[in-house]
Amino acid sequence: MSDLIAIAYPDMQTAETVRDKLLALTVERSIELEDAVVVDRGSDGKVKLHQAHNTAAAGAVGGAVWGGLIGLLFLAPLLGMAVGAAAGGASGALADVGVSDDFLKNLGQKLQPGGAALIVLVRKVTPDKVLPEIQPYGGEVLQTSLDDASEERLRELLEGPAA
Repeated sequence: MSDLIAIAYPDMQTAETVRDKLLALTVERSIELEDAVVVDRGSDGKVKLHQAHNTAAAGAVGGAVWGGLIGLLFLAPLLGMAVGAAAGGASGALADVGVSDDFLKNLGQKLQPGGAALIVLVRKVTPDKVLPEIQPYGGEVLQTSLDDASEERLRELLEGPAA
């Protein structure tokens, strides 16, 4: 089961920097993420979601590959690729992977205008490798599904004097 962690930052750049740091740590296998989304609330109050991966683009690429292979069977690979890309892109755009968009938008409404939050679904983590990497960026813990002791440790680390 994955843990949800939502941390607020003063601006989108900081939230994206922390997300990039976490994504880099996935290569080292220090953390496994199911989803990592930056939510920002503009000065006009509008909430925008910035997904770590584009499901529509991934679906289009996969659809083009499969469509091309199927098209080879019917001697029309270009037509198969075009149809496959369109179908894959449409299904990818409709897929909601990870954290619910409605939840993310509701959380974004709670941010100060100009603020941002990083919301991650963590499948597995090695805290002693990850926490020192994100501590310098600070942040305010908005919500987690962690146990009380782990959540308090995270709060202290991010909101403490080192931050």
